[in-house]
Amino acid sequence: MNATLFRHAVHIAAILGLYLSGAMLIPALVDLYYGHADWEIFAVTAFLTGGLSAATFMATRAGPPPFSKKFGFLLVNLLWFVFSVVGAIPLWLSSLDLDFAQALFESVSAVTTTGSTVIVGLDNAPPGLLLWRSLLCWLGGIGIVVLGLFIIPYLRVGGMSFFKMESSDTSDKTFARIASFSRAFLAVYVTITLLCAVGYNMTGMNRFDAINHAMSTVATGGFSTHDASFAYFGSVPLLWTGTFFMTLCSLPFSILIVLVVRGRLDALRDPQISVFLGYLTVFSVAVAAYHRLANGVEFHLALAHSFFNISSILSTTGYASEDYSLWGPFVVMTAFIATFMGGCSGSTAGGIKAYRFVVLFNAIRSALNRLIYPNAIYAVRYGNSTVDLDTQRAIFLFFITYILLWVFGSLVMAALGYDLVTAVSAVITCLSNVGPGLGSIIGPAGNFSTLGDPELYLLSLMMLLGRLEVLTVLVILTPVFWKH
Repeated sequence: MNATLFRHAVHIAAILGLYLSGAMLIPALVDLYYGHADWEIFAVTAFLTGGLSAATFMATRAGPPPFSKKFGFLLVNLLWFVFSVVGAIPLWLSSLDLDFAQALFESVSAVTTTGSTVIVGLDNAPPGLLLWRSLLCWLGGIGIVVLGLFIIPYLRVGGMSFFKMESSDTSDKTFARIASFSRAFLAVYVTITLLCAVGYNMTGMNRFDAINHAMSTVATGGFSTHDASFAYFGSVPLLWTGTFFMTLCSLPFSILIVLVVRGRLDALRDPQISVFLGYLTVFSVAVAAYHRLANGVEFHLALAHSFFNISSILSTTGYASEDYSLWGPFVVMTAFIATFMGGCSGSTAGGIKAYRFVVLFNAIRSALNRLIYPNAIYAVRYGNSTVDLDTQRAIFLFFITYILLWVFGSLVMAALGYDLVTAVSAVITCLSNVGPGLGSIIGPAGNFSTLGDPELYLLSLMMLLGRLEVLTVLVILTPVFWKH
């Protein structure tokens, strides 16, 4: 590894540390306003983190880094590592008495917008700490979209190369277009957050809860200010509000920007959107019908809870309005399958994502057609675009690696003494950045607080792997990456 590249990456990571130290002042002011002593922890941590980041920034100053794939891989992993560790420090030092493994798990869960938690007693937790978790989620959502639109497509590890900007040159025009797009994205992201907060406030939440849940919803993170999540509020209009915004934020932000800024309705023709909305509708209606027939719940209530919980899983948000694992085996199996699937590329959602299923389906159909007509040429298409062989290989490699990681992680969890349901669901919910798993321990009515430190470190790694498109992390573990 070139020492110069590492120096450049550390320099940029120091800038992130400065931003995060400034962000810590927000929960510090909130705790100070409410008279909670944790404001001192946030203030001191902000001062120390800011000082260390500033010193690192000054010590690693150099000219602009030459962008390369190796630098891209290194930078992405270092940024998310710094993001997670810095985010964990106030949690570790707070009055909640978390050990470092728990604090790191909570921070990783926030910055990867997973939403799994080890904290019990959220209803009585310090307000500044609750806001810090939601803020980490919200900032993580911004970082995820930026990664998905500008960095990972150029690394070609997730098969996302056909979602990149129109030009990959380094001209002023390209940078101007990226800067303009970034401003539009931030404006849309903030606007949706504000609208979501207003919607929550109007349908049953107080202002503090509405702000926290809005940040967590738009980031599809799923952190709540109450142990019971949305079940605490008991409001059907609130469920439909949450369903709308979780679904909206599972769509590609690039398309939302084109739709809002340019008014182009044709942007909604992206095949992954129709696929995502299709399986969301089918799963939700099927679960609602089953819930009505099996448990005698009124259909309008079954439909509201079904759409909310299924959209929460598919968007990888992770809220829960009820313990849906008690609705019946069909619902449990549907929720388990939905945990793998995820939202759209270019959104804050995790999972395998709809566009990969589109390409996989078309690739399999093309291969079956060749069995009948071996000399014919069948192109694998995504909408009006032809998917090249490199992209197809990247998608198949991602899918296979994803499943292997799930199997490996499940075996480790089983070796640590957990039952089948807990082991397999804990790993896939973290790898897909969903939040709750299945079973009595980590299901919709439980959390990860009873898990030991080795399990929390393993699941923290799984969350990072899933959020960074798996191969982006694994590649830096190969010996060839560190060779000159």
